[in-house]
Amino acid sequence: MTQPFKTRITELYGIRLPIIASGLMWLADPVYVAAVARAGLIGFMTAASFPDVQALRAGIRRCRELSAGKPFGVNIMIRVSRDGTDRVNPLIDAVIDEGVKFVETAGNNPEAYIRRLKDAGITVLHKVPGVLRYVKKAESLGADAVTVIGFEAGGHPGTEPVGTMVAGVAAARAVKIPVIAAGGIGTGEQLVAALALGAEGVAMGTRFLVSEEIWAHRAYKERLVAAGETDTTMLLQSMRNHQRALKTAHVAMIQQLEKTEPVDTAAILPHIMGTVGRKAYETGEFEKAMLSCGQGVAFADRIEPLAAIVDRLEAEARTAMGRLQGIYQESA
Repeated sequence: MTQPFKTRITELYGIRLPIIASGLMWLADPVYVAAVARAGLIGFMTAASFPDVQALRAGIRRCRELSAGKPFGVNIMIRVSRDGTDRVNPLIDAVIDEGVKFVETAGNNPEAYIRRLKDAGITVLHKVPGVLRYVKKAESLGADAVTVIGFEAGGHPGTEPVGTMVAGVAAARAVKIPVIAAGGIGTGEQLVAALALGAEGVAMGTRFLVSEEIWAHRAYKERLVAAGETDTTMLLQSMRNHQRALKTAHVAMIQQLEKTEPVDTAAILPHIMGTVGRKAYETGEFEKAMLSCGQGVAFADRIEPLAAIVDRLEAEARTAMGRLQGIYQESA
């Protein structure tokens, strides 16, 4: 297979296209991540989706069996447990013991953990909102690469409304490590644009939600196919935990709760629990949950195998490159 793009990201991961399939809560399981690997990209299983560490270990082994020797990784959310339990180091123990070579960290500051991962020979990609101080911090801590998330992204894009176009350029100019642009990206044209901005790859999540390898209910995927760029909304701003999600009746109800003064956080919490979202993925009753979704849903236009999506992305990128070559006139 040909390699149309060569960047530090394709070299770092040994992948054919500079596209990262970021961790997806509940959905990035061994079947999906292995399909990503076989398609020439790299994906990350979400450690928090597994019920316990032993299940994660089994998931890593299963992914290795399915990935045909291609690279894959594990996403580890850096977070503080409400009850004080250390939920991060046991996950790091597992990825080290199981010989995982690539980890994506997200959430809180990874300073307490990144050296341990690096000492184990693991390549660390840290995901940050599109604010330069976070980008620079990731580099200073020793991250091998950084994903910069624009405000268009699904899930938690941070509290500052900085778009991908601005964040991508600013980050690429600010650090020496490779930058991956994310947020609203779902086409090959956007991949080419990101490379022009100075990024060395892109990350996609929402675009891949309609792949056949994602285990979620077909009714949910059909809703995504029907969605456009205005079918997402931002909520949880009152809690400074901004989340972009698919517009649903459940989300509208949460937003209404946020309008109360003072905001009743205790009343909101039961409606944003991860188990509520998982049930919706299982049943297809998407109107009853808050489901992360980025503006790139506009490009999720059909349900098909992940390999077919990747083929389309590559074809779009090749067309975009040809268009640029046709309009650029180098001066004599």
